[in-house]
Amino acid sequence: MPKKHLLIALVLYAVSAVASFSAFSYFERSKVVLPGEIQNGETLLGALLTIDPNAPRDQECPLNGRLYTQVEREAWEKRRPLFVMIENHPDARPQSGLSRADVVFEAVAEGGVTRFGALFYCAAQVQDLTLAPVRSARSYFVDWASGFNFPMYVHVGGANVPGPTDALGQINQYGWALENDLNQFSVGYPTFVRDYNRVDGKDLATEHTMVTTSEKLWKVAQERGWTNMSPDQVINRRVVPGSDWKAGFESWAFEENPSPAGSVTNVKYDFWSGYGDYSVEWNYDTDKNAYLRKVGGQSDVDLNNDEQIAAKNVVVLFTTEKGPINEKKHMMYGTTGTGKALIFKHGEAIEATWSKKARTDELRFLVNGKDVEMARGLTWISVVGTTNEVAY
Repeated sequence: MPKKHLLIALVLYAVSAVASFSAFSYFERSKVVLPGEIQNGETLLGALLTIDPNAPRDQECPLNGRLYTQVEREAWEKRRPLFVMIENHPDARPQSGLSRADVVFEAVAEGGVTRFGALFYCAAQVQDLTLAPVRSARSYFVDWASGFNFPMYVHVGGANVPGPTDALGQINQYGWALENDLNQFSVGYPTFVRDYNRVDGKDLATEHTMVTTSEKLWKVAQERGWTNMSPDQVINRRVVPGSDWKAGFESWAFEENPSPAGSVTNVKYDFWSGYGDYSVEWNYDTDKNAYLRKVGGQSDVDLNNDEQIAAKNVVVLFTTEKGPINEKKHMMYGTTGTGKALIFKHGEAIEATWSKKARTDELRFLVNGKDVEMARGLTWISVVGTTNEVAY
């Protein structure tokens, strides 16, 4: 090719590359509006079901005991729960969706930064919930998710250093890729999108921008044939056909006659000493009969609805903590066996024992060998080391 033509080609290529990069950057950082976000002060939650305000609420959620209508139950019974990894870096706050979770697990991911594993099921049927920011898998969250009989496990990649923290390796080992794993790496757009402007006034780093919605996730699950039926399993060389996921799941015990409000109105604890951005405080609201959450000294609100997170049960679970154990500063937490737990509900504190016999068994809370009767509603489980202290 003549030098003149080569020079022209190089110039055109450079112009094209710059134009493409500029366009990509513009669209990548433009506002992405999904159901469940707040824009200009208005909540854009998409209604999915019409609920008669006079309809009886007598249908028990299997995850947390809260009572719903028959219409809502008919919707959730066609599905399995979502177990979504959501981050908690201060730059990513406020998160979207946590106020409508049924159960939330919280533990340190690395470097003192906590992460959530949030179960969405019963409370997510009426409206399509924006869920954000979605982050990567950790092995101990995989273990806790395993106790809910193959929930849809939602994450963006995960820890993959060979060894006990290899969450992606464990997901493959457990066969989840063909049964219940919704990894953004294999699902992609439009189920997952990056929204750099999801929090007004913040210029977010890429790791804080991954957004999805509950209905988009369940749509992908349905397309893959992952409905309410748990997958077939091979047990002792015998294929055991799948069944409704609830058939292999035992709910917690729930109160029928709640006790009067007690005097434990304030609960405080740290995950790691000196990491005040993740310090947690719960204040009991007698009108709501719930504990309102603060993190890093600020009210913890849901971006979807501006509601402060309110838990009916606050559980502090004490277990072994190891790490950092590799160059990625990954942590390990004991997820099976038994240990101590503190449960706060109705303004009272209960000294309990947690028990999880194996990875696929449910997590139970016991006093004198009997199940603790949990309050009906959001249960928030904070996992800390065995020597951590709780002030109440």
